Amino acid sequence: MKLYGDGLSGNCYKIKLLMSFLDTPHEWVHVDVTQAETRTPEFIALNANAKIPVLVLDDGNTLNESNAILNYLARDSAYIPSDALEHARMLSWQFFEQYSHEPYIAVARFINIYLGMPPDRADEYASKQEGGNKALQVMEDTLITQPYLVGDSLTLADISLFAYTHVAEEGGFDLEAYPSVKAWLTRVCEHPGFVPMQSTA
Repeated sequence: MKLYGDGLSGNCYKIKLLMSFLDTPHEWVHVDVTQAETRTPEFIALNANAKIPVLVLDDGNTLNESNAILNYLARDSAYIPSDALEHARMLSWQFFEQYSHEPYIAVARFINIYLGMPPDRADEYASKQEGGNKALQVMEDTLITQPYLVGDSLTLADISLFAYTHVAEEGGFDLEAYPSVKAWLTRVCEHPGFVPMQSTA
């Protein structure tokens, strides 16, 4: 398999992290989003939406959208709960990540780290802080009472949300205000097979 992605993208890193946990053989193909490499005809042939990540399977089929890729790769593994309700709760957290977490935390980080905080994006950056802190507080309230987002075991919910949460400070979010989130981040880092974001480049 080939995984097309950017090493500093949380959406790409979450897949790289799962692949490491599962010891899944693959080839990493770096795509530089700052150089419009997702806009080339070759890349658009892989994903008409012109976004990373993209997984190319051994048979040539392609799959995009990070959480869809996670669910495909983790099928029949312990990272997807077998209990129907816990499975649905895992999916609920993945929807939360895409709709209530990433649009604030990931976008603020993108403006700051990828774009270097251009003056014309400063107001947008500031506008992301309230929503990002709300998402972190939702996670904090859950993780006060249990070690992982769906209970006692690490699932795709944790992998999905770890990716951008562990670098949230790069988007201006103070993780010291969320001690249970910080403890959870440490637990994920201690999981066998963990690899840091930098190693995905």
